[in-house]
Amino acid sequence: MWSQLPPSGNSGSLPSLGDGADITLSAERKLGDRIARELYRDPDYLEDPVLDEYLQNIWQPLVKGAQARGELSPELLERFAWKILIGRDRSVNAFALPGGYLGIHLGLISVVTSRDELASVMAHELSHVTQRHISRSMGDQAKMTPWLIGAMILGMLAASKSVQGAQAVIVGGQAMAAQSQLNFSRDMEREADRIGYGVMSEAGFDTLGFVTMFGKLQAASGLNDNGSFPYLRSHPLSSERMADMQARQQLQTPRAANVESDTVQAMMSARARVLAQPGVDALRAWANEAGDPSVEKQTTSKRLGTLYGSCLSWMQLRDMSQARALFSKLQKASGEQPSILRLIGLLETELAFKEEDMQGALQSLSKVSAQPSSTWQRPELLLLAQASARLQVSAPALGTAQVLANSISALQRWVLLHPKDSQAWQVLAASLSAQGRTLASLRAEGEAQLARMDFGAAVDRFRAAQDASRKLPPQMGDHIEASIVDARLRFAQSILREQLLERTER
Repeated sequence: MWSQLPPSGNSGSLPSLGDGADITLSAERKLGDRIARELYRDPDYLEDPVLDEYLQNIWQPLVKGAQARGELSPELLERFAWKILIGRDRSVNAFALPGGYLGIHLGLISVVTSRDELASVMAHELSHVTQRHISRSMGDQAKMTPWLIGAMILGMLAASKSVQGAQAVIVGGQAMAAQSQLNFSRDMEREADRIGYGVMSEAGFDTLGFVTMFGKLQAASGLNDNGSFPYLRSHPLSSERMADMQARQQLQTPRAANVESDTVQAMMSARARVLAQPGVDALRAWANEAGDPSVEKQTTSKRLGTLYGSCLSWMQLRDMSQARALFSKLQKASGEQPSILRLIGLLETELAFKEEDMQGALQSLSKVSAQPSSTWQRPELLLLAQASARLQVSAPALGTAQVLANSISALQRWVLLHPKDSQAWQVLAASLSAQGRTLASLRAEGEAQLARMDFGAAVDRFRAAQDASRKLPPQMGDHIEASIVDARLRFAQSILREQLLERTER
C-alpha cells in the first residue's frame, strides 16, 4: 500500500487518547488526522478526478443511507472527516481509519466487476466507523500509549505492501504482540456485515454485490492469499459470515443487470489497473489486448473496458498514434449511454493533454458538456481550468482569457462549497497565477496545504502572500484578499502552536 511510511519515532505528535476505554470523538478524529497527514505525503497517494468522482458517487449514497437508518448520528457526521484516500497500490485492500477516513487501493477497484461489489466493501468499512469499532478496539488497549497505537495502525497499512515495511514501523515485542488485538473482533466483523448490508440496500445498491464480493475473497482465501489480498488479513473471511450474507440475500428480490453501470465499472477497473504503475511490460501487454480477436466476442461491458484500458495504456507509454487509433475504435463501440460517452470524452481530453494540445482539450471538453462551465462536474471543471491556464501562459488571447476567467469563477464557487478539496485549491492557484493574480494564487496554495493538513507549508504560503500584498501598488492591492490571508495565517499558526504544545506535554 502506501510506501515510505514514517518510522515509529515520528508518531510522537499523536494526540492523547486517555488511559481508559472512553475515547472521545475529538481524540479519535485527531488520531485519524495524524495518520491521514502521513498518507497525504506518501508518493502512493493518488488524486485522480475521474476515480475520485466514481468513488464519491458510491460513498455519498452510503453515508446518506447510514443516516437514514439511524446508524450515523448527526454529531458523528459533523465531527468526522468522511474522506476517501486512494492509494496507488495493486494489492486488493480497503481500510477504515480513526476519524472517518476510508482508504482504498487501486487493486480493489481493478478486481471488482460491479459497483455493487465495491459498495459492499465500502459499506462494511463505513459500518466499522459508525459503530465506533475503531474506538472500541483502541479503548481495549488501556495501557497503550498514543504513539504506539498510531505506529501500529501505520504498520498494519505498511504490512499490505511488505512485511519489511511493517517491521520498519512496528518495533518492539509489545507492539507486535498487541497488533492483533487492534484488528476487529469476529463480532465486530459480523456487525459490520449486517449493518453494511442494510446501509447498502438503503442506498439503492444491489445487495447481491455483498455475496459475489465474498465469493471473490473466498477464492483468494482458497489460494492461501499470495499477498495480493491483504484485505483478508485485516478482515478474515469466515464460513459464518458467508452463510449469513447468503441467507440474507435469499430474502431479496433479484434485480435486473445494469449494462451501463457494469460498463462504467469495467472502464474504471481498467483505469485503476493502469494508474497503479504496473511497469512498462504490463502496460504493453494491456495496450496490445485490444488487438486480440477474442475481444470482439466479449460482452459489451468487458469489451469497452478492454478498449478503454488499452487506449489509456498507450497514453501512459506515450505512443500517441496508437492511442488515437484505439480511441477511434473505442468511440465506435461506445453506443449512446450518457455516462459512457462522458467518460470517453474525458479520456479524449486527457489524450489532448498528453499531446500538449490545450486547444484540443478545450474542444473535447465542449463536447463532453454543453452546459455553462459554472454547472460542470468536478473532473470537467478541473480539466477546463488547467487547459485554459496553460493556454493563457503559452498563447494568450482574448477568448482564452475569458474561458480562464469563467473557469476561475466556477472553481471559486466549488471550493467555497468544498473547502477541503486540496486538488481544486491547487488547480485554482495555478489558474490565478496564469491570470497574473499573485496574491490570490499564493492564498489558494496555502488553502491547498491546509486541506492536506500540512500546516507548516500553509504558514509558509500565507506568509508569502502577505509579502506579495505589501509589494503591490496601493491601487492594485486587494484589501479583502489580504485580510483573508492574515486570518488564515493566524489560524494555521494556532494549529502549529497547539501541536507543539501537545508534543511538549508528552
